[in-house]
Amino acid sequence: MSARKTDVRKNWLIVISAMFILSPIVIFITFSKTEGLSSQQKVENRTQALSTTATFFLGLAVMIHAYVAAKRVEASQKSAIAAEKTNEIETQNTQLAQERLIAERFMTAITQLGHESVATRTGAIYALERVAQDCPKEYWTVMEILTAFVRENGERNRQEEETEEKPARIRTDIQAALSVIARRDAEKDQPNQKINLRYADIRGADLHKANLQQADMRGANLTEVDLRGADLCEADLDGAKLSGALLYEANLQSTNLADANLCGANLNRAWVCAANLRAANLTGATLRGANLQGANLYKANLQGSNLKGTNLQGAKLFLANLQGAKLGKANLQGTGLIGANLQQANLNGANLQQANLNAAKLQQTEVFFANLSEASLREADFRGANLMGTNLQMAILHEANLCGANLMGANLNATNMSDVKLEGAILTGVKNLEPHQITLALGDDTTRLPDNVQLPTHWTRIG
Repeated sequence: MSARKTDVRKNWLIVISAMFILSPIVIFITFSKTEGLSSQQKVENRTQALSTTATFFLGLAVMIHAYVAAKRVEASQKSAIAAEKTNEIETQNTQLAQERLIAERFMTAITQLGHESVATRTGAIYALERVAQDCPKEYWTVMEILTAFVRENGERNRQEEETEEKPARIRTDIQAALSVIARRDAEKDQPNQKINLRYADIRGADLHKANLQQADMRGANLTEVDLRGADLCEADLDGAKLSGALLYEANLQSTNLADANLCGANLNRAWVCAANLRAANLTGATLRGANLQGANLYKANLQGSNLKGTNLQGAKLFLANLQGAKLGKANLQGTGLIGANLQQANLNGANLQQANLNAAKLQQTEVFFANLSEASLREADFRGANLMGTNLQMAILHEANLCGANLMGANLNATNMSDVKLEGAILTGVKNLEPHQITLALGDDTTRLPDNVQLPTHWTRIG
């Protein structure tokens, strides 16, 4: 207590004491002058004196009580402030103790990562995960340590023996590190920082439902990795090896897979919208029911791939190799297929409305009942193709090669057939064919026309 506060309290006590002593005297003197008063007036005067004295002492008592109460409140407040400060100090001490403990756990785990025992290394990895959970500020450091561990141990992440028939399994501690990375909370990532698994060798790893958003996995070896349901949105897999990988229902939206090897990979029902698959190898891959809307597949190799029911609307497949691919009932509306190789492919029931197939190779292709309305087919090669029942309404076939093609039952309403080669083609039963369309086309007497259409006079007659 300061000297100033002590002096104030001392002064107040003197004032109250003086009032306590002097007030009764003043009252007594005031009411003691009774000369010339009658007996009745004297009695009233004494009564008034007693009443005034009582009122004074009552007021004084109230003042003293209020003063005491105020001092109690002040004391309580001081006690509360002192308790709060004590709690703050205790909290700070607890936090410091926790931070020291976490630092000790952190350093111990890092040291154990270099241990010879796989079990010890695995335990250290899970210890680091707990550190990341308990101390958010160490989260990104832990992620960097674990990804570095995976990268640096990639060359020796195989179990002892490996043969062509039986690939070696991934090492237990590497799998543990990948499992921790896969469970990461992307919201805690550092700004402009990405999970770095570049050139990591993690063949055969289990990354089922892994969170690998925006991860940098350029050149990584992900052969036969289980990525079912994994989130690879906006990840960079440029040049990555994904042959035989399981990507069923994986999220590959806006993912960079340029030059990636996806030979034999399973991408059924995968979400690959706006992904970059430029020059990617998808030979023998399965993409049934996958969504590749707006994807870039320029010069991609899809030979023998299964794309049944796939959504390729607006995708870019310029110069892509789709030889022998299965595209039955696929959605290729507005798709760019300029110069694409679709030889012996199956496009039965596919929607190619407004697609661009200029200079595309479609020899021996099956195109039963497909929708090619308003499609651009300039200089496309349909030799020996089966276009039975196909809708070619308002399509542009300028200079296309349909020699030996089967167009039975096809809809040729307003189709542009200028300079189309029809030698040996079958047009019996076609719908909405006008004489002027045939006149603009090129053919000979091997062309089988509808009964109501005459062979143009300028056509070659072999027989």
